[in-house]
Formats: sequence, C-alpha cells, structure tokens
Amino acid sequence: MINFSEVYKRYPNNYEALSGLSFHLQEGEMAFLTGHSGAGKSTLLKLIALIERASHGQVIVNNQNLTRLPKRKIPYYRRQIGIVFQDHNLLQDRTVFDNVALPLIIAGEKHREIGRRVRAALDKVGLLGKERNLPIALSGGEQQRVGIARAVVNRPPILLADEPTGNLDPELSREIMQLFEQFKQVGTTVFIATHDMDLIQTLPYRQITLDSGRLAERGL
Repeated sequence: MINFSEVYKRYPNNYEALSGLSFHLQEGEMAFLTGHSGAGKSTLLKLIALIERASHGQVIVNNQNLTRLPKRKIPYYRRQIGIVFQDHNLLQDRTVFDNVALPLIIAGEKHREIGRRVRAALDKVGLLGKERNLPIALSGGEQQRVGIARAVVNRPPILLADEPTGNLDPELSREIMQLFEQFKQVGTTVFIATHDMDLIQTLPYRQITLDSGRLAERGL
C-alpha cells in the first residue's frame, strides 16, 4: 500500500530532511511514526500526500509511483488520502456540517449524497447532533473529531494523522486513538505521526522511528 525505497528529501538550503528511507506498510495496517522533533515525521507524511516530492528514491502508494505522477493528476490522487492535523485546521466561520462537507463539494458530489455521507461521518465520530454548530462552540476533543470526520468523509483507503492527540489530555487522546482503530478495522490504512509514547506503547501496532531523517527502528 505504502512503499518507500531509498527515499531522500533535500530542501533548497541543502538541508536533508530524509536520508535513504525504506519501509513498507501493508493495506489495512495501522502504524505509528515516531521520533524526536525535527526527525522528519511531517516531511514523510507530506511525501505520501504529495505536498512535497522526494529528491531521490521511489515512493509508491496504492500502486502509483509518486515520483512519476504528473501534476495534473495530483488532485485526483489526493482523494484517496485523508489527513488529520494537530490543530484541526477547521473553517471557523462555517458549521461543523460545512467543514466536513468540503472534500465532497470539491470532488463535485451531488447535494443529496453530500448530506448522507456527512451525517454518516459525523455519526461515526459521535457528533451527529452538532452538525449546525460552529467550531468555536466545540471542545478541543470535539474539534479533533470534526477533523477526523472531514478526513474520512470521502472514504479514503489511506488515513494520515500528524500529531492528532498533541493538544488533548490523556483520556481524550485514548478516545481519538480508538476512532483510528475503528477505521483500521474496516480496512483503512492508518499512519499516525506522534510523540505520545505513553499512549502508543499500550497499543499493539508497529512503530516506525526516525532519527535525524533516518530509519532508527521498526517495532513488531
């Protein structure tokens, strides 16, 4: 599903964020991406989402070689990836419903289908009764759930999360992680960058650890 082969990422200032990185995630696998601040975790996720391109090596996602993917095909490629951010990135002047609907509107879905799928996504994260609320009326944990609903509303086969529990207390963090496990159980490939070692040590999933852009260890 996700395959990195001797991947390097070097920025114009000659800073090498990733160096010779090789690993593979199976379809339907859930794994954690760990490492110190600045280790390259966010850069790695950006390569999968094609926000950045690798300088050398091959990144293959869902049988597509991202090194060779033309720019015109990137928007279509991204439809198979849901992204959850630490700080939610919600539109504060739009309702919960409108925030979750945004990927479907961009994809050109019909109005009736948008309503059905948005409500299904909100139901999955336990927020069906708050679809008309503005984000400011929600708690931090609820806002993160809205971000997750938005990421999965178009049913992507891959779900990426960059420090999704970084602003949450331990109890809310566990609840968010349980949501990710539910998506994994229905076949979604889930890849989570996190510093929350206390939480992930209690979970039976592989850890891919970066140290200054290099692969340090692989758990399980």
